[in-house]
Amino acid sequence: MTTSRALCLMMVVWATGCVAPAQTQPPAATAASAESAPAAEASKAAAGKPGEPTASPLPPWKHGENIFAGPKLAWVDPYGPAHLKSKLASKTDPQTSALFAKIADNGGAEWIGDWTPNVQNWVARRAAAILKTGALPLFLSYNIPKRDCGQYSAGGATAGDAYKKWITAFANGIGAQRAAVVLEPDSIGLLTKCLTPADQKERLELLHFAIHTFEALGNTAVYLDAGHSGWLKPAEDAKRLKEAGIDEADGFALNVSNYKSTSTEITYGKAISKLLGGKHFVIDTSRNGNGPPNCDEAGDDEKCWCNPSGRALGSPPTASTADPLIDAYLWLKKPGESDGACNGGPKAGVFWPDRALELARNAKF
Repeated sequence: MTTSRALCLMMVVWATGCVAPAQTQPPAATAASAESAPAAEASKAAAGKPGEPTASPLPPWKHGENIFAGPKLAWVDPYGPAHLKSKLASKTDPQTSALFAKIADNGGAEWIGDWTPNVQNWVARRAAAILKTGALPLFLSYNIPKRDCGQYSAGGATAGDAYKKWITAFANGIGAQRAAVVLEPDSIGLLTKCLTPADQKERLELLHFAIHTFEALGNTAVYLDAGHSGWLKPAEDAKRLKEAGIDEADGFALNVSNYKSTSTEITYGKAISKLLGGKHFVIDTSRNGNGPPNCDEAGDDEKCWCNPSGRALGSPPTASTADPLIDAYLWLKKPGESDGACNGGPKAGVFWPDRALELARNAKF
């Protein structure tokens, strides 16, 4: 499970947050339901701040290369809750302002799901706004049918055909623009948790459809979520990835919205990669600075993934990983967003200032 619904629409309305990440941990953090903002405000948020200087276009990219090498990997969302709170506190409380800026300045993936209005237009405008600053648009798709097995981030497309239409509109929004997409947190990890055999087969087919659709754009890299080291054994993870069409994707993603240490995920990712013929991968380091909490992961303990205290921001986004198999360390979950209504937190995806400040204070940078 993963808690990440990026509800950027509400960023405009509430400095306290809206982007809900999704859930990709064994029951890890998932995106929560998000409410939509007025169309005018949504359009404003998608387009970014007016009057920003335009950076030079990103150089050409092709499959087989590391899409994260070269461009900026962090975009400061002018309407993001962390950025707005940093600005608000800048004159009266510089220390708090700096802590919120630690989060805002390192960006985070744009979560796109059933809460996103007019997905094609929203994605097109969002990608253009990010590219304008010289950063790489990084999207996360979170709309698979029967998402999150009805847990904190329940939802998703109503049926397979609806999902295919939605994915097609999403891809059309990116078009020829350079971008990276991480597909469907929790979809592989939760495959057998609540789905019938027929539903499992459909999910794998839908994931393959999504991979193919984005790859066909030519200028978009695709990474399929693979959960994390506490969820599946490498052999089972690799098997499911294979069945979902990983051969056609650029790689897989680990630790989305979770707290596993980078070193643990490297070992796990390499084990999967070996079974997949050397497939590359990325790791979410947004909140793993102190590693995971002490908990009973085998027992599906909520304390493992749902707003555990004492965590810290992880290493900022970078393509300098010193390992050819690891394309990047990324902030796929936006730090400060709740994993769900648990452990004192608000509903999934809502920005939680107190927890955001704790993550920033505990960071080692």
